[in-house]
Amino acid sequence: MTRPAPLSDALGVLPIQSLQAMVAHGQITATTPVTEAQYQPASLDLRLGPVAYRVRASFLAGHGARVADRLDTFAMHRMDLTGGAVLEKGCVYLVPLMEGLALPDGVRAVANAKSSTGRLDLLTRTITDRGTEFDRIAPGYHGPLWAEICPRSFSVLVRQGMRLNQIRFRTADTTLDDAALDALHRAQSLVDGPAHIDAGLGFSVDLEPRRDGIVGYRAKPHAGVIDLDRIGAYAIGDFWDTVRSDGGGIILDPGAFYILVSREAVHIPPDHAAEMAPYMALVGEFRVHYAGFFDPGFGHAQAGGQGSRGVLEVRCHEAPFLLEHGQRVGRLVYERMTERPTRLYGADFASNYQGQGLKLSKHFRAN
Repeated sequence: MTRPAPLSDALGVLPIQSLQAMVAHGQITATTPVTEAQYQPASLDLRLGPVAYRVRASFLAGHGARVADRLDTFAMHRMDLTGGAVLEKGCVYLVPLMEGLALPDGVRAVANAKSSTGRLDLLTRTITDRGTEFDRIAPGYHGPLWAEICPRSFSVLVRQGMRLNQIRFRTADTTLDDAALDALHRAQSLVDGPAHIDAGLGFSVDLEPRRDGIVGYRAKPHAGVIDLDRIGAYAIGDFWDTVRSDGGGIILDPGAFYILVSREAVHIPPDHAAEMAPYMALVGEFRVHYAGFFDPGFGHAQAGGQGSRGVLEVRCHEAPFLLEHGQRVGRLVYERMTERPTRLYGADFASNYQGQGLKLSKHFRAN
C-alpha cells in the first residue's frame, strides 16, 4: 500500500505538523473536530466521550473481537459524562474516546497517560478493537479508541472532553542504542553531570531534603473527590502527607502511593522524543510509574529550559522497602523524530512542568 500524502519517508516519531496532516487527511478521526489545544510537539491528547461504563474487571478485546461487544459481559452500569460524573477510587471504568484511527500500514501508535493523570495515580490505559496489549496500536489499525480508567488513590470528577491520555505515532522504531545515546549526550548534554547509559539514560531518586525538609508526598488513604477541571484549587494537606528524610532514605509502605523526584535534570533535544520506562524488575519491591511522554524541548535550552527533573510516581508492592538516596529507579528511552517539530515543549506551549522539581499535579495550590 502506498503511504498517503501527509507522511514523509523519514523514520521515527511523528511531530505536530504530521499529526495535523493526519487529522486533515482522515487518518485521525473525531466525533467532534480536533482542537488546537490537543496538539503537543510529538503527541495528540485524547478526549473522553459522553458516556462511561462501570465494568467488573479490566479486559482486552482480544483477536477478532470488538470492545463494544464485550461490554455485554463486563458492563455493570452506564454513566452520563456530559454534566460530569464521579469515578470512584478502586473501580474500573471504560470510556469511548472522541478520537478514532484509520492508520496507514506504515504507521503504528503508542498511548500513555498524561503527566497530571499519572501524578494523581489515575491509571488510564488505551484499548482497541482486536487489541491484545494495552496502549499499543498496530500499524494499519482502523477503528475506535477506548480509555480504561481506574482511580487508585483519589476519586475524581470527570466530564466529556477531558484529556487524560495521549497518543504518539511512529513510522519505525528509531530508539537510540547505547552508542548513539552516548554520542548524543556528548554533543548536547542530556543530563547534568555524568550519564549512566544502559538500555537508555538511567536516573535515580533524590531523597536529599529541601530547605523545608520535604523529599516527597504520600497520598492520604481517605481523601475527598478531585474535580479535574479545577486547577490550583486544592490544598496539598487535604490529599497528601509530606515525606521527610535525613538524606539517607525512606521506607516505602506496601500499597501506598508516593510522589518523588529524580536526582538528575534531563534534557530532550528538539529533534528527539523520550519515554520513561522501568529500570529493571529486580531493583526492589516497588514500581516507578511512567505516565506521560517527554516531548521535544523538555528541559532543553532551545525551549527555554535549563534541565527538568523527572517526577516519579512510586508504589510499593508486597513488603516495606528501603528506598535510598541516589538509587537508580528508571530510565529514559530516546527516539529520533522524523523531523523537528514546528513547536517545542516549553517554548511554544504553556507548560505546568518545564523546569520542574518536586511537583504535584496542577490541581494543587503551591505552599
